Amino acid sequence: MKPVVGGAAALVALTGEVFAGGVERTSFSSSILFEEGTYAELTIAEVAPNVSGAQGPLPGPLGLVFPQGSSTGDVANDYLTTTIGFKTQLSENLHAAVVLDQPIGADIIYGQPNYLYGFGTGSTAQIFSQAMTAMLRYEFANNISAYGGLRYQQARGEVSLFSFLGQPDYDVTTPFAADWGYVVGAAWEKPEIAARVALSYQSAITHELQASERQGATTANTTFETTVPQALMLEFQTGIAADTLLFGSVKWTDWSAFDITPTLYTNTVGGSLVSYDEDVITYSLGLGRRLTDKLSAAVTVAYEEEQGGFSANLGPTDGFISLGLGATYTIGNMEISGGARYIWIGDAITESPIVAGQTQGTFNDNSGTAFGMKIAYNF
Repeated sequence: MKPVVGGAAALVALTGEVFAGGVERTSFSSSILFEEGTYAELTIAEVAPNVSGAQGPLPGPLGLVFPQGSSTGDVANDYLTTTIGFKTQLSENLHAAVVLDQPIGADIIYGQPNYLYGFGTGSTAQIFSQAMTAMLRYEFANNISAYGGLRYQQARGEVSLFSFLGQPDYDVTTPFAADWGYVVGAAWEKPEIAARVALSYQSAITHELQASERQGATTANTTFETTVPQALMLEFQTGIAADTLLFGSVKWTDWSAFDITPTLYTNTVGGSLVSYDEDVITYSLGLGRRLTDKLSAAVTVAYEEEQGGFSANLGPTDGFISLGLGATYTIGNMEISGGARYIWIGDAITESPIVAGQTQGTFNDNSGTAFGMKIAYNF
């Protein structure tokens, strides 16, 4: 069953969460802690979203400058994620692992001048992050194990909103802020049928960001907090027939705690740059099968319900459905995996910055693709 498990795990790692909660790019998984002996992996995935919308109605002469139905163009840039993992066995019952990844991110650009946010030289938003998670897992009797560790995370952002309606331009940049969180969990296994159930809790990490803000001619060095939210994840797998594995996960993330509200911006413009009203549950289910002694394949589907209401103008997506395919080829102690995923991105509406409660943009029928490769080696 090992090649089947490897192929299934590779597919999940290659395609990631992609659009979970709007800004999540890689998701924590406990799976590396259950690899045999000493193990290393490198995963590289490229995600190509296609997110566009149309201008909503604007009052008076504004509707002539920014006609209803004007396209935003594609506002979401492609991005690359890299995950590196290393695991080793310290004793008969004790295992250790380190994982490097980029948990959150964003790269939004409005460049169409007939759309409100694209006026002038356009508006942009970027979020960057990197994290290291170090964990230990201890095996108890009766196939029960417990694990936990520390997570060190850095995050920063840049936003530029260019002038419209006579309002001054607005810019904010922050350097990386670094803070600590933790991961704890427990698992039960039945190796004879490749069964495992693992429940993991990932703590929130609150960053205090030192911001350089500019609103027209007014500049200020300010401080504000942003919380990368806590999450609870249930992962499971089991053999259901010879050489066939069923696997999946259910993840709750406290996205309602995520808020980007720089001080000068909220004092002069009001509200938040980015915020979410609802928590999010993301579901994934897959099937893996060993085709030959060296080749295995897997298919997975994932779902995140649309939350409704207004999405952020700097993150105009709401939920998704995806379908992924992957394969793993084994050469000695090495596994080489490739995967692809198609994402149907949920429809979203954004709120007008001029008239509260009025639709600014309507984003329908959007999609994305993800492609990746993973190399893993058992020493």
